[in-house]
Amino acid sequence: MKKHITLFVGVFLFLAIGMHFKEWMSHPIEHLTALPSAGAYGLGMFHPVVFSLAGFLVLLLILTLGRILRKVVSR
Repeated sequence: MKKHITLFVGVFLFLAIGMHFKEWMSHPIEHLTALPSAGAYGLGMFHPVVFSLAGFLVLLLILTLGRILRKVVSR
């Protein structure tokens, strides 16, 4: 469970910094305070969590498929 939480936080930070690098470097507090009025695809202030969850699930699927393939190949 701890590994999954760490992975989710890592995906969250990677996406947040990757998509909004300029905002995080120039004015991070204003960027955070503007979050409730964000209009990203109608998700509002929950868009970082929704997009991070989607990225986390894709990454988890890839890791699970890799684990299954590794077991199949090693037999």
